[in-house]
Amino acid sequence: MRRQRQKRPDPPENHERWLVSYADFITLLFAFFVVMYSVSSVNDGKYKILSQTLDGVFSATQRSIKPIQIGEESAAQPQTDVPNLLPFDQPDRDEGTTLHSDADGRLKDISRRFESKLKTLIGQGLVTVEVTDEWIELSLRNNLLFTSGDALPVNAAFTLVDSISEILKDYSNAIVVEGFTDNIPIRSSVYPSNWELSAARAAAMARLLIMGGVGPQQVAAVGYGEYQPLADNETPAGRARNRRVVILVAKSDKVRQFIRRTPAE
Repeated sequence: MRRQRQKRPDPPENHERWLVSYADFITLLFAFFVVMYSVSSVNDGKYKILSQTLDGVFSATQRSIKPIQIGEESAAQPQTDVPNLLPFDQPDRDEGTTLHSDADGRLKDISRRFESKLKTLIGQGLVTVEVTDEWIELSLRNNLLFTSGDALPVNAAFTLVDSISEILKDYSNAIVVEGFTDNIPIRSSVYPSNWELSAARAAAMARLLIMGGVGPQQVAAVGYGEYQPLADNETPAGRARNRRVVILVAKSDKVRQFIRRTPAE
């Protein structure tokens, strides 16, 4: 006699299948917001350099010099304590004032326009303007321009350097951009030492001046590393003073002659 098989009971109906669809929906929603955040966090500095370079490639007239590597982009958006640079306190040129044609007069014009345009930053001690018989020394604190250990200009640096370029492009004076660091060693795949970092920062600022309309034949970039300090590197305040970029504007229009006779600090 054939044994009759017992019929297995049907499995209970799963009333929580909606959780699978819900989990898929949440995953897709999370991916959407990640994409939206990444799109909104484009670094304006790299975008402007790239757009200027492409514009020079596809236009009849070259408007930018060959791009150079000036560091890797930080994982997070660079943040600095730069105050609001727009609008500036005063116009960079008084109405009715004409530009001087003699060398001494041009230096006075440039220094006066620097002091007018950068009045707020000068008052905060972030920018200094010193004038001698042979040149103007415009010193910019590093936190206005770069993040720590990097030579990629932060977004606010473009506004600041554009305002400086607006002044300098009216003159043919030789310009030397100098980069300085503190004495904390840096050793990375991009910058083996502070020499390379200071030189890259000077070159980055020179590029921004040229992008702002200054003639490339007027400009040179020099890196001094940690070996020309203004203050004691033993204190945080001293190291902050030593991390700087200096724009020297010469009375002469001969860049190489000016570099050779410029004394070390």
